[in-house]
Amino acid sequence: MNKASLSMFSALTDKLEDAFRKLRGLGKISESNVSDAMREIRLALLEADVDFKVTKDLVEAVKTRALGEEVLKTVTPGQQIVKIFHDELEKILGGGASELDLGPPQRILMVGLNGAGKTTTSAKLANWLKKQGKRPLLIALDLYRPAAVTQLQVLGQQLGVPVCVPAAGETDVVRATRAALAWLDQQGSGVAIFDTAGRQEVDDALLSELKKVRDLVQPNETLLVADAATGQQAVAVASKFHETVTITGLIMTKLDGDARGGALLSMRQVTGCPVKFIGVGEKVDQLEVFHPDRMAQRILGMGDVVSLVEKAAQEIDEKDAMKMMRRLEENKFDFNDFLGQLRFMKKLGPLEGLLGMIPGMNKLKGMPGVDDKRMKHVEAIILSMTPKERSKPDIINGSRRKRIAKGCGRPVVEINQLLKQFEMMRGLMKNKSAMAQMASGLFGGGGPGGMPQMPKGMMPGGKLPKSKFGKGFRLGG
Repeated sequence: MNKASLSMFSALTDKLEDAFRKLRGLGKISESNVSDAMREIRLALLEADVDFKVTKDLVEAVKTRALGEEVLKTVTPGQQIVKIFHDELEKILGGGASELDLGPPQRILMVGLNGAGKTTTSAKLANWLKKQGKRPLLIALDLYRPAAVTQLQVLGQQLGVPVCVPAAGETDVVRATRAALAWLDQQGSGVAIFDTAGRQEVDDALLSELKKVRDLVQPNETLLVADAATGQQAVAVASKFHETVTITGLIMTKLDGDARGGALLSMRQVTGCPVKFIGVGEKVDQLEVFHPDRMAQRILGMGDVVSLVEKAAQEIDEKDAMKMMRRLEENKFDFNDFLGQLRFMKKLGPLEGLLGMIPGMNKLKGMPGVDDKRMKHVEAIILSMTPKERSKPDIINGSRRKRIAKGCGRPVVEINQLLKQFEMMRGLMKNKSAMAQMASGLFGGGGPGGMPQMPKGMMPGGKLPKSKFGKGFRLGG
């Protein structure tokens, strides 16, 4: 997930881990143990703004299964409860990923409150469709918000996507919709995305207007774009929209923020509609298909290796990868290569998000030196070196270190630390097994400033890390 730090779930993840930690070490679990754990979990979910009824149903389902199922021989009772919770959480999130209905007439209606990010999300969806080989078309129907039409026009131009705009001074959304449908006929084939107006809160005027637009457009999909920070309002907002325009799916935005995350669980459960996409940043490429099983694992602090692999596969250049492999084999790795690895990591998104996708690395988030600021400092240090110094680090003596420190505005001690870590990396590369481990990670090993090395096998062709549940235990059957 490009910026999928999903920091909104951090507090919930930590509290769930605390509750389950008390159960994992127990050889036998009593009803009292389970009840105590479920009480903590209930509080954690409610504090994360999960709807009360959704919380109650989830906790009851977990408790019933935990007390009624026979414990598997390959796991402890505590581990089995974690597995049960994962399964029930995945059910609420929706099982498998839900595909868009792109059959005739290929029309998608975007609805939601002001501030949820409908216009930006419409452009993100157009960008995603374009990458899938489709021909997206954007239609501006937000006649109320100042500059909404201009915003969509600008985004469309950036993406190279045609945009239909209403006539100057148009205030009648029904008339604008009819004109848009006529424009679509002229465009021929394509997936039409209708960006509609919102309000600060759900009101009858908005819903009545949306219903008229929906009846004219006859969309395949009516997607509710909702801010992940909606909080306790989530159920009322989702219910109102669903009752009026019949939502077919949800797009949750701003999952990279500090919201508590309950809206995602609540809206999904209350409407019965799948979450189709999640917005994980402000850029047009930061919209991702929602995978309930992966989200369940991340909420439980289990990481999301599959998404990390997919992200890396999208960004890596095969020629560059082969060149890097040869340089590793020949022990020619230098600061130019190191800089390339840093920039590759930046393409994958913030370090906090990457750590959240690696099992067991979640606890490193927020530690001193394990952050994007440190990565920027390292990049600045390398860029302050001369080309010769980058290719031949051994020539960097005391006076050169002082000059580099002055050039990047970092203390000499940081330059010394980086050079020492770099030498340790090169020493490891002389060992073939260590070199293979680092190459398979694609990110380079032993990151700067204490950043963790990517575990062996994280990339395609390697084995996935062992499950935190223990030997012989695997999620999904």
